[in-house]
Amino acid sequence: MFQEQRYFKRAIVFALACLAILFVASVGSLAAQQEVKAVLFKEANTALQAAKKVNAEVLAPRNFGEAMKHYQEAEADLQQGKNLDNIRTKLRASSTAFQKAIDATRLAEVTFTNSIKARKDAQFTESSKFAMPLWTEAEKKFNEATGILETGNVNDARKKANEAEKLYRQAELDAIKTNYLQETWALLKQAEQIKVKDHAPKTLLHAQQLAQQAEKELNENRYDTDVARSLARQAKQQTKHAIYLANTIKQMQGEKQTWEDLMLAAEEPLQQIAEETDLAASFDSGFGKTTNEIITYVTTYQDSVDRLSRDLDWYQQESELQEARIAELEQQSGSQAKEKSALAQQLDMQAKTREVFAKVERSFRRDEARVLREGNDVIIRLVGLNFPSAKATIEPQSYVLLTKVRDAINAFPESTVSVLGHTDSYGSDEKNLQLSNERAEAVKQYLLANSKVVASRIAAFGYGESKPIASNETAAGRDINRRVELIIHLGAGGPN
Repeated sequence: MFQEQRYFKRAIVFALACLAILFVASVGSLAAQQEVKAVLFKEANTALQAAKKVNAEVLAPRNFGEAMKHYQEAEADLQQGKNLDNIRTKLRASSTAFQKAIDATRLAEVTFTNSIKARKDAQFTESSKFAMPLWTEAEKKFNEATGILETGNVNDARKKANEAEKLYRQAELDAIKTNYLQETWALLKQAEQIKVKDHAPKTLLHAQQLAQQAEKELNENRYDTDVARSLARQAKQQTKHAIYLANTIKQMQGEKQTWEDLMLAAEEPLQQIAEETDLAASFDSGFGKTTNEIITYVTTYQDSVDRLSRDLDWYQQESELQEARIAELEQQSGSQAKEKSALAQQLDMQAKTREVFAKVERSFRRDEARVLREGNDVIIRLVGLNFPSAKATIEPQSYVLLTKVRDAINAFPESTVSVLGHTDSYGSDEKNLQLSNERAEAVKQYLLANSKVVASRIAAFGYGESKPIASNETAAGRDINRRVELIIHLGAGGPN
């Protein structure tokens, strides 16, 4: 009996050891497979991310769908251990289709400017939740429009997109009424019942005025709902704010708290934020000093993150070029290695471009422009270029800034330049599109008149309100969205 137990224990130990070996082997095999996939799928993954970034899944569904089909087939083949050459072929087809989708997306953005804007507005108001039938029908029409555009039939695509736009706008309108105004009026009724007016009369009155203004906007200007949506959202928030204030004030009165207690409680959140940023909060002269220190910290941190992100892009590109150059040198003979190859020249050009980019970036103050880099493009976002309201006149105070822009363009003599105009969402879509075109054209003409840049190198486009980079629900966000951007597309010749 004892002998049998001993053999049984040994058998269990042996079985567990075998399972452990199998587990380790499977983990090692999985890791190796993941490594192979990372190498094989690198180009296709880059193309996939680029396509997703421009929303190609929505704006170019046919090409994006074809690309994903090849991509998923390659994934399945790799898991099944099929021929690597066939997998590479499918991945190349996938990358090509993703690029076609990206190209088709650019055309869609120009062709469907208004319907894309209407779709975004409907999304913002959660139309898929509060106006589901209209949203579903609009999505169907828009999908048909993008599919038709990919076949090259622009006129029919526009017709379908216009149908989709009307449905999106109606869905947005219904969602605003349901999601914001109905709930706001219900909250205002609740506020009346619990006598919020006795404790927070100013905030409550503001909420009531906002709700009335929102209803007026919806009734009088139903085809431009941006202002109405913003007012309705603010009305809902301010009503909740009034109720919160009233309840808090009641609680403080019940606990017999003083003004000093209130002021000290107001300091606590700012104190916590300051501690997280390693700042010593000081309230001996109010909130201003500590608030400004925190803002300075945040903006400095944002600038640092932007710089590090750009540096990472530079390093990744240089690393890839260096690896390719090393492989090239290993295959060359001594005499061939002495000759400067295209890769070596590209490395030199990369270093020079980086140096010139840094110089251009340093030439602008933070309140004048933000200089960004995206692929082979240098983007100059002219935050300090201001136009008179509803006009496209360049005023004298902008001349110094535009002189710096001219110098930046001259630093890349082989480049081409796109001037892009943008507005906030207030006002009609058509007028905003026209105004953004006029402002972009004004900057283009100024640069042509005051530099040696030839007309063939520079083009102007207006995007209206379709490409916001901040929320249009706040005054600060709208100010950011009213902008002109220059994109310097770097040429093969590189910088000066």
